[in-house]
Parts: sequence; C-alpha cells; structure tokens
Amino acid sequence: MKIGPKFKIAKRLGAPIFVKTQTQKFEQSVARGGRQMKRRPQMSDYKRQLIEKQKMRYTYGISEKQLRRYVNEAVEKSNQPVSLLMERLESRLDNVVYRMGLVKTRQMARQAVAHGHLCSNGKKMTIPSHRVKPGEVISIREGSRQTGLFVDLKENHEPTLVPAWVSFDVKKMEGEMKTTPVFNQAESLFDPEQVME
Repeated sequence: MKIGPKFKIAKRLGAPIFVKTQTQKFEQSVARGGRQMKRRPQMSDYKRQLIEKQKMRYTYGISEKQLRRYVNEAVEKSNQPVSLLMERLESRLDNVVYRMGLVKTRQMARQAVAHGHLCSNGKKMTIPSHRVKPGEVISIREGSRQTGLFVDLKENHEPTLVPAWVSFDVKKMEGEMKTTPVFNQAESLFDPEQVME
C-alpha cells in the first residue's frame, strides 16, 4: 500500500501514526502550524469517525477494501464486533512479527513477510495478511537469519516490549502466539468504537 507524504497525513489526522512522525522535528512542525489549526471550524461526527478510520488504516497499513472486509466479517460473526475486529487486525502475520519485536515498524514487518524471510509452523510465508492462530509458531527462515534485517536481533531485541499474548525466543529465533490477541486501547492512537459507528 502506497502511503504518500507522512508528515502531511499525520498532521491532517492529528496523531503521530508513523515512526517518522514520532520525532521532535514533527512536533516542531505541528507547533509552527498551530495558529492555523485554531481557526478550523468545529468537527462533525462524520469527520471525526472518518479520521479515526484513517488512523486505523495507516496504523496497520491496510487498504480501504481490506478494512471493509474485516469490518463486515466482525459484524456478521459477533455481537461484539469491535473486539473481533481488533483481534483480526492484531492477528495479521505482519502485526504479529512486529509485536514479537523482530522489526521496528509494521511496514518493515510487512516487507519482511512479503520477501519470504519468515515461516509459520515451518512453512515459508509471503502473505502479510495471513491470520495467525493461537499455538502457531513463527520463525525466521534459516537462510534469512544472517541478513541485515535480523543480524543484530540478539543484541537489540527488547523482551519487555513484547505483549503477553506472544512470546519470542531469541536463541531459537522463533516465537509463538500463545493466546488470541488482546487489544490495549491505552497504547493505541485511534478509537475503534468510532470506526465501527
């Protein structure tokens, strides 16, 4: 998914949703444009919901079509569609790889999966949207362990940042999704309730 100018998008959405925008340079840029921001008229409910939807899309790096499919699936299959939608987004292979701490961003995780660097239960995977199920073992492919992406993983991996529902063993270069993903609203920059509305 091609994203475009990240500073402009993050400013428009009012949240530093990209790694590039989680810097002091971005904060200064927002502060400089602060006067114009104050003159904006009051936001309608529709616009607020649209902005939350865009934040969700850019956070997970998915297209409008993919998000529509996930939302329809959540509404059809559950009487609590918000939790099912977030569970589905969090259990995407690219997101699980990011949550395990193998790479710094979801975009890097998507690229690592698409380039065939990862295996699911010993089978090479190249589909970032693959749904990871509890008990599924995600490992770095033998031939990819010495690539630039993972060569410093043993020194740089931070197990404290890995959520409780996944685990990763740096020595074995493999991890597991232990239970269904648990979405933490406090860590998020968007409100899934608004998206579902």
